[in-house]
Amino acid sequence: MTGYGKAVVAYKGKKINVEVKSLNSKALDLSTRIAPLYREKEMEIRQIVTAKLLRGKVDFAVWIEKEASADATPVNAALVANYYRQISDIAEKTGIPAPADWLSLLLRMPDVMTRTETEELTDEEWAVARGAVEEAVDRLVEFRTQEGAALQKKFGEKIDNIERLLHSIEPWEKARVEKIRTRIVDGLKSIPDVEYDKNRLEQELIYYIEKLDISEEKQRLANHLKYFRETMEEQAGQGKKLGFIAQEMGREINTTGSKSNQAEMQNIVVKMKDELEQIKEQVLNAL
Repeated sequence: MTGYGKAVVAYKGKKINVEVKSLNSKALDLSTRIAPLYREKEMEIRQIVTAKLLRGKVDFAVWIEKEASADATPVNAALVANYYRQISDIAEKTGIPAPADWLSLLLRMPDVMTRTETEELTDEEWAVARGAVEEAVDRLVEFRTQEGAALQKKFGEKIDNIERLLHSIEPWEKARVEKIRTRIVDGLKSIPDVEYDKNRLEQELIYYIEKLDISEEKQRLANHLKYFRETMEEQAGQGKKLGFIAQEMGREINTTGSKSNQAEMQNIVVKMKDELEQIKEQVLNAL
């Protein structure tokens, strides 16, 4: 969900800047900083952003830079002339000497350097600004798409690794059954003068081995791996589902580890957990 997009357009002495950034979040959390001239269009801006960004903590900003000539505060020439006449009349009537530095005095008079005009947003300017908004959001989406492709490749590698590790358990699993049988029989033989029912022993062995059987866990884990791959191929917005599948994969791997009862199998389970943990860390960044 992380991404960045920016667009800059020019319009009649202005430079309109739009910037969009996003981070991981369970839902869409949009915060905006909008130049005063465009605040009346905030709802429209939000609709543009939410239509294209499904999830993420999104920071949106639009601001205006003006050329120096356009941004300079205008001098109210009519007001300056009025102040000049009034002061000249007062000086003539009272005999007070006229100021030596007229310009410095007049520019300090009230409202001479005050910007009084109110700028209104025209349809033409908004069309240009809206285009910048859409361009910035599209660039963020493009950024996310590139990141998503790299993420999908990494997920595929991790799923392949877990699948390979799962298959590597089979030889140890078969040998484990015979080891359990041998260990129990040898233990009974080591006890002097003990008699036991061989049929009963076989029944207990079968019960014990069935409790340690991981066939169902292996099958469910294989199904989860397949489902994870299929989900990655679906349309955007499957990040939560991938997270849920990863959780189910973790349950099967943990159960396999608890039933392993053999160092070699447990080592393989630890490796599977490591691969899955890397998936869980990165799945938070998937839409």
